[in-house]
Amino acid sequence: MKAFFYRHIKVIDRYIIKKYLGTFVFTLGIFLVVMVIFDVSEHLDNFLKYHSSLHDIVFKYYAGFIPFYLNFLSPLINFLAVIYFTSKMANQTEIVPILSGKVSFNRFLRPYFICAGLIFTVSFLANIFLIPYTNKLKISFENSHSFNGDDPTKSEVHIQLDKHTYVYVQSYDNSIHTGYQFVMEKFDGDDLKEKLVANTVVYDSLKRKWTITGYTIRYINGLKEKWVDGITKKIDTVLDMRPTDFIVYDNQFTAMSTSDLARNITKEKIRGTGQIKEMRYDYDQRFVYPFSAFVLTLIAVSISSRKVRGGIGLPLGIGIFLCFTYIVVDRFAFVFAVKGDMPAIIAVCIPNGIFGLVGLYLLKQAPK
Repeated sequence: MKAFFYRHIKVIDRYIIKKYLGTFVFTLGIFLVVMVIFDVSEHLDNFLKYHSSLHDIVFKYYAGFIPFYLNFLSPLINFLAVIYFTSKMANQTEIVPILSGKVSFNRFLRPYFICAGLIFTVSFLANIFLIPYTNKLKISFENSHSFNGDDPTKSEVHIQLDKHTYVYVQSYDNSIHTGYQFVMEKFDGDDLKEKLVANTVVYDSLKRKWTITGYTIRYINGLKEKWVDGITKKIDTVLDMRPTDFIVYDNQFTAMSTSDLARNITKEKIRGTGQIKEMRYDYDQRFVYPFSAFVLTLIAVSISSRKVRGGIGLPLGIGIFLCFTYIVVDRFAFVFAVKGDMPAIIAVCIPNGIFGLVGLYLLKQAPK
């Protein structure tokens, strides 16, 4: 293995890899310290209000906060780090001798893409296995400490329980697990066969059953109808719905494991609570987003490998502008996927697709 490494990884490769990873880790650490300081100042009142222990803050909240933002920002920080040290190499006239020594620009890119591949691998594995677990810690802490502030319960909820059964809940109180103005309809094809209307439906977490109170049931058989008055009665029944179906938190799907998210997408296709687009986007992004390490590395090397008047300021300024542009394009793609009719897989590929084309164009303009 060692012989293979030294045969294929030359001195210049090791030099660039060392600079690449060193600058990347240092920049990532700086960003992390700044983010934690700002986050502590923003949420200090919440920590004090709920008397959070230092152990809970560090090992429950920041144990989820740090991995999430490290993974989310790593391609962008990698982008700025590559621009910084490559521009520095160009201004110290280190790149010109390399390219003049019969080394093609594509060969010059090899150590960059080795490092980008390492970042891609770590990000990809983290997206699939680590981040959902740490996000669960983070989101659970945020919800219990009122970070979001808004009432997370939904109103006017429609759910399809199976091919023939539909339910509607006008409002839901999560503190007592009670839904109000409950309606359940059963169909045979397009024909309504049974309709239950109730004042309340209450979830029993021990029995895992729903108690329906103050109800009336209407049975329909062609032109014949039958009414059952249970206005003073109650029914205990098992329904394929949970209190979590009436609660929505920011980024809640990021706390699901990839396999759980896939199962929930399949289930959501039947139930139709209106969340499938966001779930599908989050699922596809876990696989696509890590590829941005390659795309942004290509752009970074292409715009910073030429010596320019004024030092590293101009390439770094362009890099910061492109970082913000990437984030804006990513947010627009998210809106198109969740609020519009754009397929999620196309939306998650748009940022990398657009910037990939930009990278190929800049590669043609790079010094050879």
